[in-house]
Amino acid sequence: MSDNRKPDLPPHPALTALRTHRNFYGRVHGKTLRPTQKEYLSQDLSALRLRNVAVDENPERRTLALSDIPGSGPIWLEIGFGGGEHLAHIAGRYPDVRLIGCEPFVNGVAMLLGLLRRNPVQNTLIHPGDVRDLFDVLPDACLDKVFLNYPDPWPKARHHRRRFVTPDHLTPLHRVMTPGAEFRVATDIPDYARQTLEEVPAAGFTLVSDSVTAWDDWFSTRYEQKALREGRVPQYMTFRRE
Repeated sequence: MSDNRKPDLPPHPALTALRTHRNFYGRVHGKTLRPTQKEYLSQDLSALRLRNVAVDENPERRTLALSDIPGSGPIWLEIGFGGGEHLAHIAGRYPDVRLIGCEPFVNGVAMLLGLLRRNPVQNTLIHPGDVRDLFDVLPDACLDKVFLNYPDPWPKARHHRRRFVTPDHLTPLHRVMTPGAEFRVATDIPDYARQTLEEVPAAGFTLVSDSVTAWDDWFSTRYEQKALREGRVPQYMTFRRE
């Protein structure tokens, strides 16, 4: 992560390698962070970071109480929020909702923090790490809506088991969602959509809609704009947790 200059800010835990007891295959670091992004991480992340998400090898460990999430409204989760555009939009549009954004990619966390500094909200917390560690500590039936927008496609067939829409992710996701809760998936990769439509219902979800038209409150992200420029057609799928 060094840019060959003496850092003007102390190192922040978010700048260290992701610590987890699981295999993790995605990126944690990208391009060298700009000084302002380092500032966001050093000054802003601590106040917005979700507490008591312990990294523990015991899958039965439960450390997170709903009282750790300020407010009393429904709890929504965005898995892998990327640059944070959609999460920041949803936070502003639904101020009574309690939002959790999960993203292990440090550069993405820094981008979200920049958005939230320019447009502050009071209803958002961040878990800068693997969503599976969050699933380990969430209580049963606590999430009322979950977003999965443009997840890593892992295009090679031998890597499809790394996709989010597999039992290793969907089984704990089902546990932490309330009955009737909504699970939204957006992707521009046809084979990812195919696997989603096969695996998610098998995990205890019912398909509500499958469309090329986005949701009414959708905010197009940089990943979607790239897909559209390159001629790919986004697909928007809505499931209900049974």
